[in-house]
Amino acid sequence: MENQKEFTKEIADMKTDFAQWYTDIVLKTEMADYGPVKGTMVIRPYGYALWENIQKVLDNMFKQTGHKNAYFPLFIPYSFIAKESEHVEGFAPELAMVTCVGDEPLAEKLVVRPTSETIFGSMYSKWIQSWRDLPLLLNQWANVVRWEKTTRPFLRTSEFLWQEGHTAHATQEEAEEETMRMLDIYDKFARDYLAIPMFVGRKSEKEKFAGAEKTFGIEAMMQDGKSLQSGTSHYLGQNFSKAFDIKFLDKDGAHKYVYTSSWGTSTRLIGAVIMVHGDQRGMRMPPFVAPIQTIIVPIFQNKEGVLEKAFELKSFLEKMGIRAKVDDTNQTPGWKFNEWEMKGVPVRVEIGPKDIEKNVVQIVRRDTFEKIEVNADEVKETNFIQNLLQQIHNNMLEQAEKFKQEHIKDVNTIEELKNAVDTGNFAKAPWCGSIECEEKIKEETTASSRVMPLNQDETNEYKCVCCGKKTKKKMLFAKAY
Repeated sequence: MENQKEFTKEIADMKTDFAQWYTDIVLKTEMADYGPVKGTMVIRPYGYALWENIQKVLDNMFKQTGHKNAYFPLFIPYSFIAKESEHVEGFAPELAMVTCVGDEPLAEKLVVRPTSETIFGSMYSKWIQSWRDLPLLLNQWANVVRWEKTTRPFLRTSEFLWQEGHTAHATQEEAEEETMRMLDIYDKFARDYLAIPMFVGRKSEKEKFAGAEKTFGIEAMMQDGKSLQSGTSHYLGQNFSKAFDIKFLDKDGAHKYVYTSSWGTSTRLIGAVIMVHGDQRGMRMPPFVAPIQTIIVPIFQNKEGVLEKAFELKSFLEKMGIRAKVDDTNQTPGWKFNEWEMKGVPVRVEIGPKDIEKNVVQIVRRDTFEKIEVNADEVKETNFIQNLLQQIHNNMLEQAEKFKQEHIKDVNTIEELKNAVDTGNFAKAPWCGSIECEEKIKEETTASSRVMPLNQDETNEYKCVCCGKKTKKKMLFAKAY
């Protein structure tokens, strides 16, 4: 116990300094480190393994819905960005540009990819000729650069990793269906794999993507009551198709502009995993994306047969599709327990000479720290660990859902809204939809609109929390990362 207290002293108290706690977790679990250029990060192997698992699942979900992967250039002519007026205005403050090569100035400055609607648009105008070419459903896994003023690893960095889908359709209905289909995929992924229940809804006009007709998003509630935008899906209408002349010959013989959508999520999801599930002992990895699902700690590993049994168990688990590792370093068992607890490994299996004599292993859950003794044959010959991982996932999701529901406050005045967000909650407030009211709310409370929940009951009538005008809609407001 003393070792554990010493170990957790290395992490700030999450109740008094959540921001520092988060940074400590990122650095001490070796998820990432600061890069040499201000605002950049180096994703270390443990963090990248988590991203690979996220990527693998999402990639499969995309392909199951008919999307194909492609790769587009990092450099985009500035003239492309300028073609869509809202787009250039929205991204101008964050653009990184190349203006010369060596001592030679470029004829046209190049933008380092902040997002790819424009370069996809330029290529789609070449590739799409007929209704037979539609729908065109492409995705790319890439890096993007946005020169952020305030940065924090995974949450907001000058360069980050993401996926961005870009699709073209013959009709508005198809493009809008695609927009909602991908929003649903993000929500399902977050719940089923990250154990994170999301707020799902439409963004305000002020907060929508630059160049979109409508933007929808998923927002996660962190343990400090702040919101983290975790994925967005945009219906772009014909804004980019008209800017880039993306036309097709329809079945009726008429040339028409396509309707487009775009959608993306990023390494921000890693930040969400840490801040939704972590505790004072470190991370708690969602089992289905955890880089290591089961850590095997041999006790008195120098005793004959202990390491052999540990690696034998690892082999059995790997054959069942479980990501397992044996910690055979020369550290003490207590140090190893603390290390893997901090890294959030869902299941720990302890095996020592006495356990071998009794043909048992000791199993500890990271989510509850419950310790149970289990027959070794049962672990090797049944789905015991798989079932345990599912139980851990379900428990983590249930805990996150409970926290989420307990921290939503219905409010009717700006004063109530401010008090709600100042005490670590989301505020659900009637809102007339005007940008003026939205800006006044932010000015007076520092909270921004997050999403307007879908499928609201419009039989009720409310008064806008700011101006008092009649409205039938409520918006979620929160402080945000």
